[in-house]
Amino acid sequence: MKFSPAQALAEIGASPPGPGVGAFFDLDGTLVDGFTAAVHVGDRIRRRQAGFGELLGVFDAALRYKFGRLEFERMIVRAAGYLRGEALAELDELGQRLFVERVAPRLYSHMHHIVRAHQERGHTVVMSSSALSIQALPVARFLGIANVQCNHFELDEHGRLTGGIVRPVVWGTTKAAAVQQFCNDNGIALQHSYFYADGDEDAASMSLVGCPRPVNPRSGLAAAAAAHGWPVMCLASRARRRPVRALRHRLGRQKDLDAVAGA
Repeated sequence: MKFSPAQALAEIGASPPGPGVGAFFDLDGTLVDGFTAAVHVGDRIRRRQAGFGELLGVFDAALRYKFGRLEFERMIVRAAGYLRGEALAELDELGQRLFVERVAPRLYSHMHHIVRAHQERGHTVVMSSSALSIQALPVARFLGIANVQCNHFELDEHGRLTGGIVRPVVWGTTKAAAVQQFCNDNGIALQHSYFYADGDEDAASMSLVGCPRPVNPRSGLAAAAAAHGWPVMCLASRARRRPVRALRHRLGRQKDLDAVAGA
């Protein structure tokens, strides 16, 4: 069943108000067209920080993961290993810069409107993503999403990366468990809550809520949506970049958000 952004906004407008309703959003492929991790790898390649071994490792991991031969947990730990010894503060700054330069133009405007509609309804909005913090947090800040579930680097006593990831890794069933725990801890009614995502692995999280909303679903999630009668939203690719003027407007809003956060 197809579901348009206009129908989504109308549905939200008629939904129960207040923080007892949760609205959970995946990041890559849902709020943003494409994968934010690819932006970070591309930046390392452009700055010649990625050696041949890393490039080969990333390519091999991507191929293996795509065909299901490498678990996500192993892939993300492998990626963190290439950044061992880096200072998290510097990576956070890099993540913000890459958001401004390369990720912001790929935000789905329709999804931005949907996030805002939930916020205006007083719902508890959560980003629930398997991305790393340096990829997820800049997007969450820009959209005004205070609650973020994502993966975090393991740090030493000096704030430098050890090459590990904080366990449990957020992915698939562990993401679903985190969503359920968040709802239990915050008095959120799962039966009235929403989950927006594109990945096959998010079917577990979608099965928890009363309003599962696949966005540009991949084949496995599309099959689950058809089987369960979940409405599907299909958004056009953001391959063509936003005009500079529109991006400047977004960055102006980001400065306002940063000022509020620092107040």
